[in-house]
Amino acid sequence: MAVCLNTDSANRMFHILAHDKYYVDKSGMIEIMNERINTMNRYICITKPRRFGKTSIANMLGAYYGRSYHSESLFGDLKISKSESYAAHLNQYNVIYLCLNDLPDAGNTYEDYTGLIKASITEDIKAAYPELKEKQFRNISDLLTATKDQFIFIIDEWDYIFSHELFPEHHSDFLEFLRNLLKDRPYVALAYMTGVLPIKKYSTGSALNMFKEYTMLKDPFFEEYFGFTEDEVKALCDKQSALTMDEIRDWYNGYQTRSGVQLYNPRSVVCALEDAVCQSYWTRTGKMDEVLFFLKYNIGEVRDDVVKMVNSIPVRIEIEKEFSAGQEKPDNKKEIYSAMIIYGLLSYHDGSLCIPNKELMLEFEASLEDDDFGYVAELVHNSGEILNATLDMNGDAVAAYLHNIHNSELPILKYNDENSLSCVVTLAYLSARNKYRMEREEKSGKGFADFIFHPIQRNLAGLILELKADDTPESAIAQIRNKEYYEKLKKENVKNILAVGISYDTHSKEHQCVIEKL
Repeated sequence: MAVCLNTDSANRMFHILAHDKYYVDKSGMIEIMNERINTMNRYICITKPRRFGKTSIANMLGAYYGRSYHSESLFGDLKISKSESYAAHLNQYNVIYLCLNDLPDAGNTYEDYTGLIKASITEDIKAAYPELKEKQFRNISDLLTATKDQFIFIIDEWDYIFSHELFPEHHSDFLEFLRNLLKDRPYVALAYMTGVLPIKKYSTGSALNMFKEYTMLKDPFFEEYFGFTEDEVKALCDKQSALTMDEIRDWYNGYQTRSGVQLYNPRSVVCALEDAVCQSYWTRTGKMDEVLFFLKYNIGEVRDDVVKMVNSIPVRIEIEKEFSAGQEKPDNKKEIYSAMIIYGLLSYHDGSLCIPNKELMLEFEASLEDDDFGYVAELVHNSGEILNATLDMNGDAVAAYLHNIHNSELPILKYNDENSLSCVVTLAYLSARNKYRMEREEKSGKGFADFIFHPIQRNLAGLILELKADDTPESAIAQIRNKEYYEKLKKENVKNILAVGISYDTHSKEHQCVIEKL
């Protein structure tokens, strides 16, 4: 039974995917692949975060190109079937499919790892070409050359040993192994490789410099195929009635193509639609997928930026250099952010860095509780006190808490505007997220409320916070009433609603707070 050559595993996996209720047709990408077969651009490396559909695309390509089965019934109704190149390439190729996250059952050395790859290819090739069975070859490339055939290589998780920090002393050897297998070989009709991490450029070049790389920072061709577009998500939402497009957008939108097309995390969207609930589906598959893992490399330098981004204030920064496979741990701000972009933890577009969506926002908010964040962590740990004062309608106590925070050691909190006041309020009430669904700039009634706290527990009061710089808290309360910001809470059958008006005088540096029942 074949392990990697012309197996039917990709065909079976894509069959399951294509018949899923929430399947999104990404087969248009095949047309681009067809154009690159047997050209100088036949080496393609796609690096995107986990959960963005890389393996699904790899299975689709394997199902389309593989010659060991007939998959016309799978693709006949998909977008690729309208392409002029569709029939010419359908099921016409020998496909070698390698998933490099497979480790040998016996042996845990680099030689065991690469030996498993070599053995899988050798056994399959000699079984398919009996005339080669008794011959000896110096290496895998000589064996493949002797077939006098061409192959399409699909290599999933090429960077597994890098991202999991396996065999670090052999990382450059592994790149050489892939180079010897693929570079300038006449048997390579197409090489499609996926992973999370871009290929590291050793010295002035790279062993794999024949690959064109498409990453989260630089991808002019394939962006729309990894992630769901706005129109695709709308079409999926129409298949159910439990969740609205606005809810899905709020939770899982936040990535963009270079042209500004919005992209959604596909796995999270599908999970939410299947479960009929928006919540965090962010799966930590390793320490490199955790927000705090990266921030801890230089919390002092990134702390103010994190506070800004938690308050939905973009950070302006130019990032050109990508964090790549085999690179040393990031130590400065740009390297930390580059790594977080590559892993999908941050979104970067037109020089602006931000937290992509609510799903990731929860991860960042949780990270602020870590003691390494110093004064910020202290604020978070004590933030239950200001919530209790608010629920007790003690406006003077709330104002005193806010005053102490605003006069803290954090530079971002010293700005004299409503953005700064918003940051103060977010930090002050951060622990409230355990009892409330906190929405900032939420549409309700006749406008947008600065903050609405939707109670998770029925016995809690709903809160509407309106902020004013160089104005009065009474003015904020009047705005809440006049613009009927309480409308959403009333529709949710929240019986007890408190209006919280907060003001900050930029000259006297004083805070005032008035709390009224609505």
